[in-house]
Amino acid sequence: MSRLEIRELEAFLVLAEELHFGRAGERLYVSQSRISQLLRSLEGRIGAPLVERTSRRVALTPLGESFLSSLRPAYESLRATVDEARAAARGLDGVLRIGFQGTVDDGLARAIELFGARYPRCALEVAEIALSDPFGPVRRGEVDCAVVLLPVAEDDLVLGPVFSRQPQTLALPARHPLAGRESVSAEELAGCRLIGMDGSAPEYWRLAQAPRETPAGLPVPAGPLVNTLQEGLSLTAADRGAMLLCRSTAAYHSQRGSLAFVPVEGLPDSLLGLVLRRGNGTPQAQAFARAVGETLTQETT
Repeated sequence: MSRLEIRELEAFLVLAEELHFGRAGERLYVSQSRISQLLRSLEGRIGAPLVERTSRRVALTPLGESFLSSLRPAYESLRATVDEARAAARGLDGVLRIGFQGTVDDGLARAIELFGARYPRCALEVAEIALSDPFGPVRRGEVDCAVVLLPVAEDDLVLGPVFSRQPQTLALPARHPLAGRESVSAEELAGCRLIGMDGSAPEYWRLAQAPRETPAGLPVPAGPLVNTLQEGLSLTAADRGAMLLCRSTAAYHSQRGSLAFVPVEGLPDSLLGLVLRRGNGTPQAQAFARAVGETLTQETT
């Protein structure tokens, strides 16, 4: 096997994003002809074209698409490993800003503790982010990474460790007919107005948090739209609707006498994961992602 050239892989990854040889060269600070040379060399190693070039357009071949889907996560993992080693060698400092939705559960708290012990020179800032804008704070650079409810399917973001899988819980007014139940079925959501998320969150994400139909296809009435968890819980207490929450968030608010929290059977589990910017995540965020991964490994061994 011929020697692997990282520069060839970088050229291909950037070209796959830009689909333009000139812009790819600008991003890598090389000439357009150098990008072509690197691509030809990579295609020679593989033995087939990865890119179709005409006078009007650049497009990936089917093999190029398949190669890209496998290469991108492997390359990002390699770069994260190098960044982590570089940070450890010089002593990571600066500030790590972590955003989170809902509450800081035990898994997140342990990861924060591990990161703080490993990098004492790096200051930690933890901030709650709005339910209605799960990805915006990471995109705008307000936080370096964020622990958010899944799913995430954003091209400019990358999903790191997924470290909380919990049954979903229905928040109800304490006087609601279902409030005294040990559990409710997913089909019974058809009798509840589900409070949804307002704001800039993509529709696929909002539907995951407040589905419009049950697994059997029964319509679920839509309740008010909110921006924050507190808004949603306040409207729930005022009998304006019900709200789906992960179990840890429900447990944190279980002392509120105006609310009841009932497990829901028949829905997919609620998932929390760490989200970072694709391609330009900070060394602090990469190091924290690794700390989360190690925390998860310790929990399962």
